[in-house]
Amino acid sequence: MRRRKRRHRGLWIGLSLLILGIVLILSVNITTITITGNKKYSAEQIEELLFDGQWGKNSLYSYYQSQFKPHKQIPFIEDYEIVFQNPVSVEIIVYEKSVVGYVSYMSSYMYFDKDGIIVESASSKLEGIPLVTGLEFGQIVLNQPLPVENQQIFERVMNLTQVLTMFELQTDRIHYDDHGNVTLMIGEIEVYLGDNQEMNGKVSRLADILPELWGRSGTLYLDTYDENNGDKWYSFIPRAK
Repeated sequence: MRRRKRRHRGLWIGLSLLILGIVLILSVNITTITITGNKKYSAEQIEELLFDGQWGKNSLYSYYQSQFKPHKQIPFIEDYEIVFQNPVSVEIIVYEKSVVGYVSYMSSYMYFDKDGIIVESASSKLEGIPLVTGLEFGQIVLNQPLPVENQQIFERVMNLTQVLTMFELQTDRIHYDDHGNVTLMIGEIEVYLGDNQEMNGKVSRLADILPELWGRSGTLYLDTYDENNGDKWYSFIPRAK
């Protein structure tokens, strides 16, 4: 009888300790979050997207979700890692999709990468990514190349977007006319670059000139770029008020 009582007492103690342990584990929450690799989303937005719900920041629940469940699908995010430094501190490493431009298609914005692949469809515009107009294309399919009719023009688009990225220039819109001439819209400045000749030189000079035109509106003509002719080859015409 005494042995049975001691056994029962031991079971109750073990069960109590188990319950206490579970309660303690479930009460441990993530308090420190470090986020790297994010440009399109703020740190606060990433945190809200990944740690939503009542148990979102619980350490055990979050670890289980990140290690054994499919990662959340987030627009413009290729993938992410949640690295636990300790039970209350994590680092989130964000891997964003490479996006260089977008086109308007059936009331949606279709974003493409440097290879011309449609990587995202969204109903809202992404800050810092230019709208590309003047292209003729067929039916767009996600994760497939943008089906442009004139492949040569599209190759020029790819080249231009990469050159703009190289010189850290953000444009609102890139427009190609029927002859392949390109015009950029940067705030209130319209920049006429002309054909594809000497594009690196034109964009390089644009990067130098833009600070001088800050706060102004008008058209900057860079289509007659000549690296051997100083600043005489370009002109700026202010917009009439």
